[in-house]
Amino acid sequence: MGKKPQSSTLTPAIISGTIPSPETFTDGLPLPKIIAFDLDYTLWPFWVDTHVTPPLKAKDNNTKSVDRIGESFTFYPDVPSILLSAKTSPSHPITLATASRTSAPDLAITLLKQLHLPPSLEPPALSSSTSSKVPAGKRAYDIFDYMQIFPGDKKTHFQRIQKASAVAFEEMLFFDDERRNRNVESLGVVFWEVPSGITRAEVDRGVREWRKRRGRETKEA
Repeated sequence: MGKKPQSSTLTPAIISGTIPSPETFTDGLPLPKIIAFDLDYTLWPFWVDTHVTPPLKAKDNNTKSVDRIGESFTFYPDVPSILLSAKTSPSHPITLATASRTSAPDLAITLLKQLHLPPSLEPPALSSSTSSKVPAGKRAYDIFDYMQIFPGDKKTHFQRIQKASAVAFEEMLFFDDERRNRNVESLGVVFWEVPSGITRAEVDRGVREWRKRRGRETKEA
């Protein structure tokens, strides 16, 4: 049987305005120039082309979207904090990308526009080693620097990201729930599988694997 959509709610920390960061975003060690994410079962716990019945309507201050039959859809709990903290990294803001092979790209984009990253109460606290604060919220769609959402081999997605960004494949890290998409490693991208969706802990494991493979596990001048 295929995967079933899973429920997901925003954590109390997000609602209160404190944005926990992955440890690797604040430890002072090298980071990839681009971190890319799949969408289905990576950023959100469903297949947008299978489980969602359009049209979608934003609800609860844009923390979720509801489809025509009343089903609710939102991110995995850690996703807002990961995306927000990537842009307030003490070393440098991390460029973010999506690489999805969904057959419903317009619906995926609609959902990214309807889901807003929750507002926080204070400006960025870049000196904190455990969390950061970010300005009042924006659409998830707007936090991504590059978006490649279309059916097909994900090597094509990354070739387009590389061409648009001029960033070397070796400076990219990709999180995806499907092992078949590991083929992007033939380009030089580091792939990290997240079979149960993205979490801050999975981000840390992926970043540490990228550092290990690139021989960049110590602080750099």
